[in-house]
Amino acid sequence: MNELPIACALTTAELHERRAGILEKFQHSIVEAKELDDGYAYSLSSAEASLSDLATMIELERQCCPFLRFKLTVEPAGGPVWLELTGPAGTKEFLAALLTDTTNRTTPS
Repeated sequence: MNELPIACALTTAELHERRAGILEKFQHSIVEAKELDDGYAYSLSSAEASLSDLATMIELERQCCPFLRFKLTVEPAGGPVWLELTGPAGTKEFLAALLTDTTNRTTPS
């Protein structure tokens, strides 16, 4: 398979709407972020991150950012939920920029 470009297909207005909606909700549910070689792993608050919200976010992001790889792990007995977002070179920088919001809460680099 050819390498997909590290780019989002959303328009500026669509990206603004996405950031103000489901991505902001995702950001606020992050309890811990771990840097990976090719992206990030996020531990999420199960009280704030529903599986249906995560599935919706994954589906939306798959459409506009086809280079992303998603791995969702749900630990047993109400344990943590982890979402790994990875991809080719440049993905980590893309994610750091995408998940930076106006309150300066950022993904660790």
